[in-house]
Amino acid sequence: MINADGAVLCLGVFDGVHRGHQALLAQARLKADELGLPLVAVTFDPHPMAVVGPRQAPVCLASLDHRIELLRLAGADAVDVLEFDEAMAALSPEEFIARELVDRRRARAVVVGEDFRFGHRAAGSVATLADAGGHLGFEVTGVPLMGDGTDRWSSTRARAMVTGGDVSGVVEVLGRAYALDGVVVHGDHRGRELGFPTANLAWSDDPAVPADGVYAGWLLGEGGRLPAAVSVGTNPQFNGQERRVEAYVLDRDDLDLYGDAVRVEFIERLRGQQTFDGVADLIQQMKLDVDRARTLLRA
Repeated sequence: MINADGAVLCLGVFDGVHRGHQALLAQARLKADELGLPLVAVTFDPHPMAVVGPRQAPVCLASLDHRIELLRLAGADAVDVLEFDEAMAALSPEEFIARELVDRRRARAVVVGEDFRFGHRAAGSVATLADAGGHLGFEVTGVPLMGDGTDRWSSTRARAMVTGGDVSGVVEVLGRAYALDGVVVHGDHRGRELGFPTANLAWSDDPAVPADGVYAGWLLGEGGRLPAAVSVGTNPQFNGQERRVEAYVLDRDDLDLYGDAVRVEFIERLRGQQTFDGVADLIQQMKLDVDRARTLLRA
């Protein structure tokens, strides 16, 4: 997508592509339109902390494919995934600018958040970019961080809300429902035995998983956008050990989703994870959960 005249680059990890990221992309879009150039979102993958400090690496708010999709929706003409590895982490700010921004991507303008850091030991800043741009021929815009009046929109804030189960509140930060991507795999088939067959989700990355409990949500796949009651947890009723995400599509027992790539959107938490005196009590609660999910999703 980068043409002979260069491009406007918007740099960041963009985990979750939350409302702050969307505002940043909007500023970059204005600059690209002003210069008559394509806007390229340059995103780092994996998260730099997964390389420089694996123990502190955060869980992800979106799969890479979803992140790319969201960046395009936010205004990018193209998304350039920059593989972050030990060699990349070792580059000085000056080496990163010369190789990645100028030589490889022909930057005419660079738009970043005002707290953007890069290069070995995060030594580079917006000021570093601006100084280099003055010599190498590209403009630099550092966009102020934005929020909702009480706190700024950030991936850290969104992760805390998701993992705490506040999936309805996180919409304010993300600008959309939180979603988890995966492939439907075989589980214990216990849901079908109880009258509520579920799609058991498996994922390959390290996503933010909502707190254990039951949620109203949507299952998105080849069959469209289907209303669902979603269970998250280890299923302590049956002494489960593995933490799972299982979606029951409301009033459907005819779906064969095994092997399908799907997305689960979480709309509202109905309750926390519980155990019951017996299976009959569990089934009764599941019926109540399904009724509540149906009412919420209709609304």
